[in-house]
Amino acid sequence: MILFLWNFAPLMYGEKPEDKLDKDDYYLTEEGYIVFTEAYHLKRGYCCQSNCHHCPYGFNKTNKKEDKYTMENTTTSKEKLVISKLKTPTGTTISCKGWLQEAALRMLHNNLDPAVAERPEDLVVYGGTGKAARNPEAFHLIVKALKDLSNDETLIIQSGKAVGILPTHKDAPRVIISNSMLVPHWATWEKFRELEAKGLTMYGQMTAGSWIYIGSQGIVQGTYETFGEVARQHFGGSLKNTISVTGGLGGMGGAQPLAITMNEGVCLAAEVEEWRIKKRLDTKYLDIMTHDIDDGIDKAIAAKNEGKAISIGIVCNVIDLLERLMERGITPDVLTDQTSAHDALVGYLPQRISVEEGKVLREANPEKYIQLSLISMVRHTGLMIELQKRGAITFDYGNNLRGQAFAQGLKNAFDFPGFVPAYIRPLFCEGKGPFRWAALSGDPNDIYETDKKILELFPENKGLERWIKMAQDRIAFQGLPARICWLGQGDREIAGLAFNELVASGKVKAPIVIGRDHLDTGSVASPNRETEAMMDGSDAIADWPILNALINTAGGASWVSVHHGGGVGIGYSIHAGMVIVADGTADAAIRLKRVLNNDPAMGVIRHADAGYDIAKDTARKFRLDIKERLK
Repeated sequence: MILFLWNFAPLMYGEKPEDKLDKDDYYLTEEGYIVFTEAYHLKRGYCCQSNCHHCPYGFNKTNKKEDKYTMENTTTSKEKLVISKLKTPTGTTISCKGWLQEAALRMLHNNLDPAVAERPEDLVVYGGTGKAARNPEAFHLIVKALKDLSNDETLIIQSGKAVGILPTHKDAPRVIISNSMLVPHWATWEKFRELEAKGLTMYGQMTAGSWIYIGSQGIVQGTYETFGEVARQHFGGSLKNTISVTGGLGGMGGAQPLAITMNEGVCLAAEVEEWRIKKRLDTKYLDIMTHDIDDGIDKAIAAKNEGKAISIGIVCNVIDLLERLMERGITPDVLTDQTSAHDALVGYLPQRISVEEGKVLREANPEKYIQLSLISMVRHTGLMIELQKRGAITFDYGNNLRGQAFAQGLKNAFDFPGFVPAYIRPLFCEGKGPFRWAALSGDPNDIYETDKKILELFPENKGLERWIKMAQDRIAFQGLPARICWLGQGDREIAGLAFNELVASGKVKAPIVIGRDHLDTGSVASPNRETEAMMDGSDAIADWPILNALINTAGGASWVSVHHGGGVGIGYSIHAGMVIVADGTADAAIRLKRVLNNDPAMGVIRHADAGYDIAKDTARKFRLDIKERLK
């Protein structure tokens, strides 16, 4: 669609506008026509009435009077507010043609619930710019499509935008999603942002763009398991009398304080955005907030000496916190980071710049902002390496901080390990990973019923029992009531079938949605995170997440997704998501049995193929070893 220049007299038809507009404001067609982007419309704050397909204001030639009023009286912020006020449907009455479609509708809404999402007015769920839908218009079209979708059709989502409904069959996924995928040669942040500015793609993060994010609770147990393994390997099984220092309290990092205190330790976390800290206080993931670095450090030391489990959030840049610790000669027991360092423009704040100054610079000169971020990341990583040398147990928590610093010339950036090879990979070898579920009824009692069932099914798993009881006591629900626990090969299938029976019997009031994080045993290729330092050197082999998505599609998952980028950034990972609905029917039981066997099985097969003995043993136990089968 060619846009005629509206109220922009200095630019003439066909004139190149490099000196008059930012590069994200427009692009040129092969014929030389200027096309304004969605980003430009939002920056300008009104519609030019040229009826272009990038316009976020919904201009419609058939109702110019109404749309003119909307354009003249609706600011960008008012347009965004519509999204943040949308309420997640609950209860037993559905607005779609089946529960699978209704589940997708409710989980999409839940991702954008203000209690769940970081910036719902921008459709950003977490992780810098991780979105649930491309723009407000695309969101409403997806909702409309889900309500129209029949039980033998599949909705196609291309980077947050519904592009088609095609005939399939009742056991096929009702939705298939692809987010942020780029041909490898062009898989750079620069090319992605160029395409995003043209309205052609969006960043789906992991569970943001696959509609199975459940707030910080969704990552708590994985974080709990990680710090629990840190405690087992280095501190005799408990973090009591230790201080763990970290940065970032966003959607992912916000789980750290609670996970650390659940392991009986002290958490000292830096966060530049005060509102994020307040959100963690409100949801009881964090205990104390302070603006004074020394005050935070003193409180942490006192709690460590007294053996108290407490979490302290400091409104500051994490680099300033690390520098102050070193100035005072204090070495933390544990050190990591969960800032959104994968995105140097939106996810990370350079040192010596305030949040407000950062917002201005990000808009006025994004190249300069990125440059300053990368300089700070080198400093940040260097400080972590120095504290590691002084005795801190230091690890990367999957935000690609090391990768960013290494690319800037810090040759020893990878001197400290990633959390997966250091603490999580043995679990992956057993097919274990983040099994999560949500109650579509909206009734917390439905989750408590599933809790009881989990404890009944796995009485020998004392760690799981401890987790469920602590989660009930200490984790507040965000949006739809939900739960997560780490289950392995065989156990996921058992749990899913049991949940289906709970629905069938009426013990829970509505279907249960079962999903997982993309950070799972067989769903990711990410050389700086999930597949770092694989035994056979297969870190960058991306066949595995694609095979995972394909087998889940074939098995009948309710919706399936493949993404690029995730928590480490464009060019650094390919990953797949899966969601399946337990609606109490016999058909659902068949699908659950297939999908919840096959999904973790891909992880066991992947790690067995890489040579891990634990995975080979697990493969033999569950008859997944193809050579054994074909003898």
